[in-house]
Amino acid sequence: MRRINLKKANVARSDTIRYINRQIVLNYVREKEPISRAEISHETALQRSTVSLIVEELKNQGLIYEIEGESTGGRPPNLLKLRAAGCIAIGVDIGTAQTTVATGDLVGRVLRRETFETDPDLETTFNRIASCIKAFIVSEPTIEGIGVSLPGLVDSETGTALFIPHFKWREWAIAEELRTVTGMPVTVDNDANAAALAELWLGRPEIRDVRDFIFVLVEEGLGTGIIFDGQVYHGMVGGAGEFGHMTIGKGAPVACAAGSDECWEAFASERAALARYAQKRGGGAAQEDITFTRLIDYAFAGDQFARESLTETAYFLGLGISNLTKGLSPEAVILGGGIARAWPLIADELHTAIEKNSICRGLPSAVAFASTLGEDTRLMGALSLVLAGKFASVVPA
Repeated sequence: MRRINLKKANVARSDTIRYINRQIVLNYVREKEPISRAEISHETALQRSTVSLIVEELKNQGLIYEIEGESTGGRPPNLLKLRAAGCIAIGVDIGTAQTTVATGDLVGRVLRRETFETDPDLETTFNRIASCIKAFIVSEPTIEGIGVSLPGLVDSETGTALFIPHFKWREWAIAEELRTVTGMPVTVDNDANAAALAELWLGRPEIRDVRDFIFVLVEEGLGTGIIFDGQVYHGMVGGAGEFGHMTIGKGAPVACAAGSDECWEAFASERAALARYAQKRGGGAAQEDITFTRLIDYAFAGDQFARESLTETAYFLGLGISNLTKGLSPEAVILGGGIARAWPLIADELHTAIEKNSICRGLPSAVAFASTLGEDTRLMGALSLVLAGKFASVVPA
């Protein structure tokens, strides 16, 4: 049972039940389309008249539409489908190297995008983002909101980036600034949290019925997003999920963003894998001349040093994941970022490390698998910050 949070409690209004039923019907269409009114009524135990009223409301809002199904001898049934076409959200993915601003539809398909280098000067980066958003708003009048994904500590309630380690940006009220210049609602979150949300709503089918999972985002740094009971767990001022800085050993091949060589990030990030490869090749030059994408390409092409660098990194990923599963007992762990493409090369080592370091023999082990969102994981997360609000069951204030 969940204790009522009196600080955030919304008193039940006369339309609360109708709103919840609306979200249930919309999600049935989303998950099981094409579906008939009768099927929804049967699955939910809602009266046919209630379902029909909600369906008409959703049709008028442009969220669903009807098609004619196949006849089984009588009148062909009318079936409901989600109306995905048309721009509804802007996603802003601010990365350490590049920033992408894109528009997306109701199912997360990217319609338009613009990518540019992230400038270390905060004002320069913000002005470029604002310019892109304004141009998209002019050409796409159906946009309903803006989602922003950031590589650092974010207070998602206020939309403030508290600290972005790579650029040393602090106390950036990005949500307020974007609302001021665009007039649009803005939602901001840490990139790993946003990516976890994307997995929940747009990811692989195996996750649709999973209520508790951990998303591990492996890039230049390492972050985790935690989904508890179908929603992102933020902790106090957005501090939950900073497992990249948990101590797992000493003498890592690189230092983490905070300068430690004992953090999980220092052992299991892209930078750690590249440092291992440089060491195996016998010099620092190799690390400067190769990207993580190319390292994976080399490994697939048979480069033994590249393969060893990835599998050693996979071992430390598994070690960290085993610690998370001991403490949080999730149903699943999803690995995202560029390393997901290397899954065929690292899966065995990762699973071995998880099993070897598990001490809870009586408990079922969490399933670990790679994200299917590809290279746009963070961007999908930014879009999901807006799109998830269309389907979530939280009653608006």
